Amino acid sequence: MLLAACAVGPDYVVPQQDTGVSFKSAQGWVQARPGAPLASDSWWQRYQDPLLNELVGRLNVSNQTLAQAVARYDQAVAATAQSRSSFFPTTGFSLSGDRAKSAAGIGNSVNGSVSLQWEADLWGKLRRQYESSRSDEQASRADVAAARLSMQSTLAQQYFALRMLDERKRLLQANVRAYERSVQINQNRYDQGVAARADVVSAQAQLESARASAIAIEADRNVLEHAIAVLIGQPPASFAIEATAYDVQFPSIPVDMPSTLLLRRPDIVAAERRVAAANAQIGVAQSAWFPDLTLGGSVGNTTATLAQWLASPLQFWSLGPALAMTVLDGGARAGAVDASRASYRAEVATYRQTVLTGLQEVEDAISTLRVLERQQAAQMRALTAARQSLAITQNQYLAGLVDYLSVVQVQSTAYSAEQTALQLESQRLQASVQLIAALGGGWDKQALQARTAP
Repeated sequence: MLLAACAVGPDYVVPQQDTGVSFKSAQGWVQARPGAPLASDSWWQRYQDPLLNELVGRLNVSNQTLAQAVARYDQAVAATAQSRSSFFPTTGFSLSGDRAKSAAGIGNSVNGSVSLQWEADLWGKLRRQYESSRSDEQASRADVAAARLSMQSTLAQQYFALRMLDERKRLLQANVRAYERSVQINQNRYDQGVAARADVVSAQAQLESARASAIAIEADRNVLEHAIAVLIGQPPASFAIEATAYDVQFPSIPVDMPSTLLLRRPDIVAAERRVAAANAQIGVAQSAWFPDLTLGGSVGNTTATLAQWLASPLQFWSLGPALAMTVLDGGARAGAVDASRASYRAEVATYRQTVLTGLQEVEDAISTLRVLERQQAAQMRALTAARQSLAITQNQYLAGLVDYLSVVQVQSTAYSAEQTALQLESQRLQASVQLIAALGGGWDKQALQARTAP
């Protein structure tokens, strides 16, 4: 406590940043309970998809981008431990032997000593160095959380995109079967002389176009499947996801006050911790204006043999302080202080920009979800009308009331409505993942508070 009280340099204060009292787009949105977590750490489980849960679990273990972030965090932990060691004395031991000739004759000597050295942290330089290292470590820890959240959200989005492609292919295959029936019906009517050859050709063109679209989906699906394999650390050649019917589950995502982003988004936490590290470096630079006080001492012995050295009492010792200070440096210390202050200002600007970007991403995601929900509701009404229109037109065609061109046009409208409905469902899934990621994915700053200063 005494060392902390006399540490040179500014004491750290979190930079102020206006976040607003609420999100503009969240009016009427489900509100988070005060003090409640945004989501569990396993936020992806809200989608109730066992395969997605399994894939994210494999990503957490085997993703190489995440492994890089963890390794960098381990480096930061080691750097903090190295900085912390400066508070403790350094002890050394030396042992040497020689054989020399002098006027008295030839003799052997064994010299051994134990030394101890300790730097007194009078001005708080070591304290500030440790503060900087510890803040960098905490920032690196938040970087790991940010990398994990980024990889998890990317995996979820790619997985949902793949599932929506499966649904689109299922729709196309249903259309193929419908077009096959249309071809057969038109062929029969043509054979009976009640339909034109053009109707058969038009139905056949629709059928082949649907088949081609279904085949084209395979390429997009393969790309997504390969990307998912890489995310979970597996060679694409040995990985596959079986195509199945997909029941979409949209999770409820509560939104709290904007200020909670400062605690929940790991990228914001990392930026804030780097501000703290830069602030501590100002104190480190300013400490160069003050003298360094080192206390040192040594004890030892000199004998003719190693056995005598081990058995003999100590013959010499020394103990005393050393004071060292730079007097003239051509402005180097002043330049170092100015540089540290400029670095601090840069980190503050980065932090504030990160907060603003986070607020923007949440607003964007909420507003996008709102629009998509309204758009999907309208699209479902349009789809219902298109299906009814298709059924009526097909019956009219079979009754000879309209030509086949009318059927083709209505079929195209119905198919387009089906495609748009699927696309909106896919976009809602993607936007829901983006909102969870923008809100921090359930991660919070509390884990950083486990480490305390010595």
